[in-house]
Amino acid sequence: MAVVDLVPLLFAFFVLLSLGFAPLVPVLDDIVTRISMALFGSYINEVGRRRTVRRARLRAGHIPKTFRVYASRTLFFAAVMALIGAVLGLYFISGALIVLKIDPATLRDTLPRTVWFLAGFVGIEEISLVQFFGLVLLSGMTFGVVSGALTYYLRWWYPGYVADERERQIDTGLPRTVAFIYALSRSGMAFPEVMRILANNRHIYGEAADEVGVAVRNMELFGMDIITAIKRMARRTPSEQFKEFCQNLVSVLQSGRSLSEFLSREYDEFREEARAQQETMLDLLATLAEVYVTVLVAGPLFIITILVVIGIAVGNTLVPLRAITYILLPTANVAFMIYLTTLTDKLQQADVIKDEAVSGRDHLAGVRSASETALADGGRDTESSSTLERLAAYRRIRGLQRTIGNPMRTVIERPTMLLWVTVPLALLLIGVRLPEAFASSGVTITPDLSISVRVLDDIIVQALLFVVGTFAIAYEVHRRRIEGIEAAVPDFLDRMASVNEAGMTVVESIDRVRGSELGTLDTEIDRVWSDIQWGADIETALKRFERRVRTTTISRIVTLTTKAMNASGDLATVLRIAAKQAKSDRRLKRERRQEMIAYLVVVYISFLVFLFIIITLEEFLIPRLPQGDTIPNDSTTTAATASGPLNNIGSINTDAYSLIFFHVATIQGAVSGFVAGQLSKGDIRAGAKHAALLVTVSYVTFLVFV
Repeated sequence: MAVVDLVPLLFAFFVLLSLGFAPLVPVLDDIVTRISMALFGSYINEVGRRRTVRRARLRAGHIPKTFRVYASRTLFFAAVMALIGAVLGLYFISGALIVLKIDPATLRDTLPRTVWFLAGFVGIEEISLVQFFGLVLLSGMTFGVVSGALTYYLRWWYPGYVADERERQIDTGLPRTVAFIYALSRSGMAFPEVMRILANNRHIYGEAADEVGVAVRNMELFGMDIITAIKRMARRTPSEQFKEFCQNLVSVLQSGRSLSEFLSREYDEFREEARAQQETMLDLLATLAEVYVTVLVAGPLFIITILVVIGIAVGNTLVPLRAITYILLPTANVAFMIYLTTLTDKLQQADVIKDEAVSGRDHLAGVRSASETALADGGRDTESSSTLERLAAYRRIRGLQRTIGNPMRTVIERPTMLLWVTVPLALLLIGVRLPEAFASSGVTITPDLSISVRVLDDIIVQALLFVVGTFAIAYEVHRRRIEGIEAAVPDFLDRMASVNEAGMTVVESIDRVRGSELGTLDTEIDRVWSDIQWGADIETALKRFERRVRTTTISRIVTLTTKAMNASGDLATVLRIAAKQAKSDRRLKRERRQEMIAYLVVVYISFLVFLFIIITLEEFLIPRLPQGDTIPNDSTTTAATASGPLNNIGSINTDAYSLIFFHVATIQGAVSGFVAGQLSKGDIRAGAKHAALLVTVSYVTFLVFV
């Protein structure tokens, strides 16, 4: 094939790459939008039931495009992908024609006798020009139409998917959001100000804050009254629960009823709803745990045992065993873990917030300040602009400084950062030790080169244990730190509320509380008091406390306390509400952990049974099979016996079966560990310690007994 023949393929690849990077490059994205509007903008009809539904999905998903622009881009992407699909289809058909030109006799000499029937499909002659154009048309009608239709479908499916994901996140955080609104309203703060504060704390309250932010924007930028803004927010939100809450809120605000009583009642209802949802979810997880043990542990074990027996009696079954070990078992477990993730995400919220989320007003770095206003002559203050540029550069570097400057703290706060070190180190160790595998005898690759699969397995398993084990240790320290903080928060808030009720100020309350036993928070509260003693105001000291700890629980408390202080010095009621919410969260987590601990034990026991049977097959069955020509064949043996099932025993490849047993036990240990972590903690990262432990047990068992 000449280079010129690849020009259409290269052009299609270039166009595909350009469209893929368009959302990341503003200039390129603007060009795509302009082309789309010029080609398809006039064909977009914004009237109709389907258009109304799609427009609602775009708004619910907070897609930053108007319906007209998004629809035009969708048609443009579908048309381009149809052309690219037609080009790729043409190359596919051309490749198929090259294969079909092979001589049938040559194909029969190459393929096994069982598939010689394929030779009847080859040996075609040169095609004519008319036939070629027919193939081009066929390519466009198949690959092109399918590619375009699939692109069009996915483009309109995506807003609905984003809206559904936002609905899940809003519903998950709704009890905390309502508790925050309730607490601030009890402090005497005006409700529009409560909405502004909630909208400015997106890093804590997530998608619910984004929904409120739309109403705040309408009030501040477009002069909309609060009732109309909340009604519009209710129409746009993808969450039915949040929509109902907003509608009830509008009724309360219009009727003049007590807002605090309404919020208290709504908060209690959402807490009960969260408890009911968790009970339903735990029942589903319990069922899934039983399904996992039955289908993905006992099922493969049963099939493997049957295949081994069939291999002994009838013939070689290495191919299906390898398919189960290397394809079916990992794929099924990964699919199960992905499904578990979609379920457990409904019970989880982020425990740690990012650096930029607690770094003051960094999210306003791009907003023009008063110092950037125009000068009298119409120019701009370049000195102020350069100062802001230097400040922006410092903020970009500060995150890197925090990460590298204190690596131990970075690993404890963000355990996944450890993988950036351990994975390259493990790959380096594999590369250094790889010559050991080639130095040992084993599978012949070339006449002068062979590799020992056993030695290679040792190298890879030890490297994986190093990566997973170190991450498990870091994550366990991280998790215990978070749990220690969350365990101390309710007592801290209750004590703060008690001393505040006695008439003490917030500063005096902190001084009194820091002398009590608060576990993990003792050191941090002492540092807050030290900041105050060195001249920092209480709000600054609490903000520094938030930046040091970097958990969502502490961020909620600091935000609630600092904002409530500005409205009133009487924080007792606010702190009681926050303590009540913290206790509720702790209670739900404790109930979930107690319910799922039994299924964690079941996963461990099922794996140990799996490992026991595999070791039994490896240690007692396979070694006792006769090797080579050891099948008895004396003069008393009949012809029927000689040609019976035992005639295949001598051809059993015991080394291959032993290798598969080791691999299947290792893979099952790893995936069972991660599934156990998801079932017990709702987080796949929590399964690292279980995976490391089960793989270690499997590896050591094979070293000792095999």
